[in-house]
Amino acid sequence: MKVAAIQLDAAIGDLAQRRATILGEIEAAAGAGAELVVLPELAVTGYGAEAAIRDTAAEAQPALEKWQKTANDVGIAVCLGLAVRTPTGLGNAAAFLAPGLAPVVYEKRMLYGDYEKQLFVPGSVPSPIVEIGGLRCGLLICFDVEFPELCRDLARRGGQAILVPTALPKSQGARFIAEQLVPVRAFENQLFIVYADHCGADARFAYQGQSVIAAPDGSALARAGESDPTLICATLDPANYAASRNQNPYLAEAAAAGLTF
Repeated sequence: MKVAAIQLDAAIGDLAQRRATILGEIEAAAGAGAELVVLPELAVTGYGAEAAIRDTAAEAQPALEKWQKTANDVGIAVCLGLAVRTPTGLGNAAAFLAPGLAPVVYEKRMLYGDYEKQLFVPGSVPSPIVEIGGLRCGLLICFDVEFPELCRDLARRGGQAILVPTALPKSQGARFIAEQLVPVRAFENQLFIVYADHCGADARFAYQGQSVIAAPDGSALARAGESDPTLICATLDPANYAASRNQNPYLAEAAAAGLTF
């Protein structure tokens, strides 16, 4: 299955312009032959746009319906980040929207830093696993993927890929996460990771960029640069990595040893 990751320019502040840009990128991904496209964390508003995040969260359901219509009309599955209003507060969510199916929403469990912890409540439900093009995909958001337990949980439940909308702040540590940690998570769980980040800066944060599509053998099938908005694509076929799974049977050995983390 061919997938795309969209690296968005964080400087887009106007919500109408942001929506138009996202729509254009979704159409471009479909035009490139992708069946699935992943966009960054809080792509709908921008990650640093605290006021817009609060203001739009109350209308999350109409927003989901609009993006679901986009998925239906363009004929591509879409995974993107937006805020949702929950009974306990504001959630930082990833929505999976496949043509003809009901939206699936996951709320970020591992909130990062004071900004997120003051703005959102953490999700409490494990990632769902959704299927598209015969590929079983889990959903995580940014900081979530840095916790091996969450990735291993999805692998143990039969996930073959993890879709990760992210907003990785720019730093040397972030460079390591994008270049090394994300491919290691793919390698140690023998699955694909589609990791879509912002680039540039908004009024509050600068972003690392370096969106990546990582394979079960730890290789980068496609990678964006640090600075420019772009679309990257790759074909995900688990059958191509049978040798890697045989050489690195982490899941089977952990199960045989009774490891549950």
